[in-house]
Amino acid sequence: MATSNGGKIGDIPTDAMTLNRFVMEEQMKHPGASGSLTLLLSSLCTACKATEAAVRKAGIAQLYGIAGDTNSTGDEQKKLDVLANDLFVNLLKSSYQTCAMVSEENEHMIEVPVAKHGRYIVCFDPLDGSSNIDCLVSIGSIFGIYKREKDGPVSTEDCLLPGNKLVAAGYCVFGTACMMVLSTGNGVNGFTLDPSIGEFILTASNMTIPNKGKAVTGRGDERVLDVIPEKLHQRCPIYLGSSEDVDVILSYLNGDE
Repeated sequence: MATSNGGKIGDIPTDAMTLNRFVMEEQMKHPGASGSLTLLLSSLCTACKATEAAVRKAGIAQLYGIAGDTNSTGDEQKKLDVLANDLFVNLLKSSYQTCAMVSEENEHMIEVPVAKHGRYIVCFDPLDGSSNIDCLVSIGSIFGIYKREKDGPVSTEDCLLPGNKLVAAGYCVFGTACMMVLSTGNGVNGFTLDPSIGEFILTASNMTIPNKGKAVTGRGDERVLDVIPEKLHQRCPIYLGSSEDVDVILSYLNGDE
C-alpha cells in the first residue's frame, strides 16, 4: 500500500492544518471551553469565503459602482460593500453565537433576534478599501470579537469596549491570494485559502513584527488597545510600526528630542 511522505503524496498535503482544525485544537487546550467561539469563527470564515467569491466575479456580475447610499463614516457605499455587509450580518446571525454586531456600513448597532442570541459581539468592516474595487487593488475584511460582560437587553454601551478585551481579531485580504490572519490572544497566524478544497490552510505560523523595521501600536498618550470608546465608529490617532520606531515617534511627542 502506498504511504504519504511527511503528510504529502506528491505535492498534495494529506494532513493539512486548516483554520477550522487549528481553532478546534486551540479549543482543546481549554477544557472548560464550550465551543461557541469555534462555531462563530467558522461562520466568519464562511462570510470571508463568500465575500472573496463575490469580489472575484464582481465585474461579470456587474457589482462595480456606487450603491447610492453612504455608510457610518460618510463614505459612498459601493455595491460590493452592501453585498459583503449582508453576507456578514446574515451568516453571523445564523451562527446563534452573537447578540449584537457593529458594522461600518450601519450607523447603529445591529441587534440579533433573541431567538438567535449568543454571548458574543462582533465588530467588522465587511469590505475595507472598497474605493479600490474598480482598480482591482487588494481589499479585505476586518473583524474583532468581544464576549458580552452582562445579561439583560443588549444596548450600544455593551459594544463600547477597549481593544484589550478582545477575545479574537483578524482580517482577510482579497488579492492575488485570499489570506486570513487571525489571533485568539495566543499569537498571530496566517491562513491562505486553497480554492481547490475551499479551506484556509495554515501558511504563516506565529507572525511577529520585528523590533526594528518597516512595521507596537499607540496613539501618543496611551496604548490604542486601552482606549475605551465613547461612541460607535469613534476614530482616534494611531501610530503603527515596530516597537523601536514607535518609541522614536513617542519621544518626539513627549519632547524628549
